[in-house]
Amino acid sequence: MSFLIGLTAGAFGGFLGIGGGVIMIPLMVHFLRLQQREAHATSLAALVLTGVIGATTYALNGSVDYIAALLICVSAIGTARIGALCCHRIADLKLRKFLGGFMLFVVLIMLIKPYIAPSHAPLVGLLRIIALLGIGLFTGFISGMLGVGGGTIMIPGMVLITGMAQITAQGSSLLAMIPIGIAGALTHWQLGNVRRNILPGLFGGITIGSLTGAAVAQFVPEMLLKGAFVILLSWLGIRYLRSQAPATCEPESDEA
Repeated sequence: MSFLIGLTAGAFGGFLGIGGGVIMIPLMVHFLRLQQREAHATSLAALVLTGVIGATTYALNGSVDYIAALLICVSAIGTARIGALCCHRIADLKLRKFLGGFMLFVVLIMLIKPYIAPSHAPLVGLLRIIALLGIGLFTGFISGMLGVGGGTIMIPGMVLITGMAQITAQGSSLLAMIPIGIAGALTHWQLGNVRRNILPGLFGGITIGSLTGAAVAQFVPEMLLKGAFVILLSWLGIRYLRSQAPATCEPESDEA
């Protein structure tokens, strides 16, 4: 089952250029009966592989800004650890609601993305450094807490705030996802939140799914793929926000 979950998440990632965590987490909770925080932590560990595969592809095509990725990582690595610690201390019910809100944010970004563009010249010098560090701070925290790659935050931030080209922002986001994911996943690992036994299956599924999704995307209308994803994510987001009980019956801590 973990292989099929990784395959599904990898396929969506390959289709749409996202990490796939927002798909992987609900599937792990529903089919593998993971606690919410375990699903977030395990997703983050698995998404490191997504970053490696995706970043390698973009790098071979010369579509990665290494300096931008480095600056994002400088600030994001610390906040990824903080986000992971918050995830560990928040009750499953609240985590579900936070993830639901993030899903609807992703939907909003996908809907308005075709109609927005930077209204200024690309940032340079100190302003660009400050902007990228700021993007990293926010991305790291969200990634560590919610178990997502953070591309939904990084890519619009780099395009709209710094004026970076879309394709370069996607490649740079995937590269930055690797150390950010490692930092958050290591913290979760130390806290005992990562379900190590299902990682091999997820890794295998993500690898095949990412490559297959990217290939199939060349032949399937983009609007059809995005439409299906928006409907699915909207339904999941609303369902998560309306959650009234924890996903498991085990006692939860709520110290955050």
